[in-house]
Amino acid sequence: MEVILLKDVDKLGYVNDVVNVKNGFGRNYLIPQKKAVIANPVNRKKLEERLEKDRLRRQQMLGVFQEMEAKLKDAVIKIAAKTGTTDKIFGSVTNVQLSAAIKEQLDIDIERRDIKLNEDVKTLGAYTAVANLHPEVQAAINFEVYDDDKKGAGPKAKVEKAVEEAPKVEEVAEAKAEEVVEEVTEAVETAADEATTTGDA
Repeated sequence: MEVILLKDVDKLGYVNDVVNVKNGFGRNYLIPQKKAVIANPVNRKKLEERLEKDRLRRQQMLGVFQEMEAKLKDAVIKIAAKTGTTDKIFGSVTNVQLSAAIKEQLDIDIERRDIKLNEDVKTLGAYTAVANLHPEVQAAINFEVYDDDKKGAGPKAKVEKAVEEAPKVEEVAEAKAEEVVEEVTEAVETAADEATTTGDA
């Protein structure tokens, strides 16, 4: 039987998709759970109306999507992952995780269904994906998967962190100068004490 999905269903499809399912799965699970409706003429008409409203809304928001594209272009999204003894991560990074990371780091909402990964992400490193924001706007997404246990974001971030945490040249020189002043002062005071002791004798 054909049904129209009202919600995303894992391994089956996304909201508004028309899919073929077994009669029992549709009637005993999808429809009672309000995850789908039968794809009859009435419901197909409602689907067309929803899609048309969505198309008009997206057209009106073209400028917003273009701003989102520019924002994504200048960013590198960081995604933490657990790894074993090698750079291979447990499982893989999905468009769901990427969508959530974009929301958290850039405050941009992109539906997972609109994000297409260019390859399977199963190791640490830099990757790209494409976001179909609008029929006229496709945004490139640059993201980096790093080892969560190392609390870093790849080699570049590690170098930047090391540079940031390293003592500044001025600080080292100042500390050394203070140390020398203390040594000289102590030597002068010692010499003065010895001279006083000798004079008294």
